Amino acid sequence: MNTVSNTAASASTLATPLRAALVGNPNCGKTALFNRLTGARQKVANYAGVTVERKEGFATMPSGRVLRLLDLPGAYSLNATSPDEAITRDIVLGNHPSEPRPELLICVIDATNLRLHLRFALELAQLGQPMIVSLNMMDAAEKRGIKIDRERLQSELGVPVIETIAVRKEGAAGLLAALDGVLPTAPAKTDDTDLHVRVQALLDAAVSVPRRTSELDDKLDHWVLHPVFGMLILAAIMFLMFQAVFTWAAPFQDGIEASVAWLGSFIGASLPDGMLKSLLVDGIIAGTGSVLVFLPQILLLFLFILCLEESGYLPRAAFLLDRFMLASGLSGRAFIPLLSSFACAIPGIMATRSIQNPRDRFLTIMVAPLMTCSARLPVYALLIGAFVPDRTVLGYVNLQGLVLFGLYLLAIVSALVVAWVVKHFGSANQDAALLMELPAWRLPHWKDVGIGLYERASIFTKRVGGIILALSVMIWFLSSFPTPPADWHGSAIEYSFAGHIGRAMQSIFAPIGFNWQICVALIPGLAAREVAVSGLATVYAVGGGQDEAAQALAPLIAAQWSLGTGLALLAWYVYAPQCLSTLAVMRRETGSMRSVGIALAYLFGLAWLAAFIAFHLGKAIA
Repeated sequence: MNTVSNTAASASTLATPLRAALVGNPNCGKTALFNRLTGARQKVANYAGVTVERKEGFATMPSGRVLRLLDLPGAYSLNATSPDEAITRDIVLGNHPSEPRPELLICVIDATNLRLHLRFALELAQLGQPMIVSLNMMDAAEKRGIKIDRERLQSELGVPVIETIAVRKEGAAGLLAALDGVLPTAPAKTDDTDLHVRVQALLDAAVSVPRRTSELDDKLDHWVLHPVFGMLILAAIMFLMFQAVFTWAAPFQDGIEASVAWLGSFIGASLPDGMLKSLLVDGIIAGTGSVLVFLPQILLLFLFILCLEESGYLPRAAFLLDRFMLASGLSGRAFIPLLSSFACAIPGIMATRSIQNPRDRFLTIMVAPLMTCSARLPVYALLIGAFVPDRTVLGYVNLQGLVLFGLYLLAIVSALVVAWVVKHFGSANQDAALLMELPAWRLPHWKDVGIGLYERASIFTKRVGGIILALSVMIWFLSSFPTPPADWHGSAIEYSFAGHIGRAMQSIFAPIGFNWQICVALIPGLAAREVAVSGLATVYAVGGGQDEAAQALAPLIAAQWSLGTGLALLAWYVYAPQCLSTLAVMRRETGSMRSVGIALAYLFGLAWLAAFIAFHLGKAIA
């Protein structure tokens, strides 16, 4: 009887996933450990009602039981000072409305920075909840000569302490084995001694640290944080990044272009002339293919950003630029939100929650859309490829990459100028000096970078297969219907809905050199920047019979547009408001439609003025 009962209980345990949560300070290696345990079995979403990211992954333990692992936002304390920390606090305490309390906490601490990270571990231990401590980055600690008495630390904390090296293949095997066993009991309640005193006692009892920082870190920081050489290093990194976007991505783009061209030709040859052929070739393939070809460039941009983040360089760049940000009226804390906006303004605006001064936070949100998000890259790449010669200057610098670097630099300078102007219309900046943790230097781990690139590629291709596909079909419909009568002497597309809409908008955009085809592409471009490219491809495919408009678009517009028009459209996209999703997040974060209205007014105004100047400058040059 007991045997049957125990077998049933064991089967029941195996069938029920273990709900655990990773929790720890920022820069503790928590995400690397999450990737090591779960691999590609991850789900990324947002918590209901907020824009905080929710990451959940799954792993199968040796016994066959499934581990359901939640990666909680990084936090320094349960006394939350930001929405991210509030999410972590509510889930850990079991107060979150839609997330059940985890059965087990896995507190990840950096073995090279125990003085900071142990404080949070002690705070979590006081909750009286089952917990395991992951003593992470043990390889880095050993290189630094840090000696940790794991058993003594485990005894003092009252919870299991497992050594992990998240960047190694078997670096989390011990943790996984511990999770597969009997869950640890809740730690015994401790007295109310101040946490800092207890941390010092733990360090004295179980840890020997020869020096506070690594010699290599000190040598690197001597140059990277230097007021002169540090700025030169930062400029060189940014310059290399934008050069690589054009030069390194070319072979991969050629392969995608050839594939799209073959597919368009195959479909076109297989179907008789008619609406179905036009929809597939001129609408879907020309529209989505013209955007998909820029995927290698976007992934290269993210490759640099992820490597800079993984290496520990980004906080140092924020420290280096702090005084320049303050001089312009922005808080030094605005650097990382603005840098995040180069990928997408949505997480950039969300990241402003770390800015405590309301005025500084509002100003950062207002200028975040000026940062050149990755969705603008297809537009830039198309126009630069059409109007800027592909040649080297100064012997080795790619001219197209140099122009792209200039566009990004123009956006940054414009944001600083806007902030400086606003500074003189509001109260003085009362924010405190920038205080942030500088993580140890480390080599980016290929698996974490690979997972990050995979996530970005998935997001981009889903956009291509979702909103961009839908809008491409919409533009094809507007460009194809209604069909003109027999006595119509112009082109069919001029009689279509798109033709009427474009010509109606020209009274506003003619002074800046935009033709009606550009006006049509601007409308869906508000939903997603990349759609402007697919919109142009579809309009020209339907209007000109270009079966391979996705490939012929750059030479096509180069032949039909003036240099002034090309420069004007580039200038327009430096300043024009970003996608509707960005505006929605701006509305949520500020709690005001008035803020969205202000952003729309000044961004559209700057875009029109910049395009007007660029158009007439281009005419003068030509």
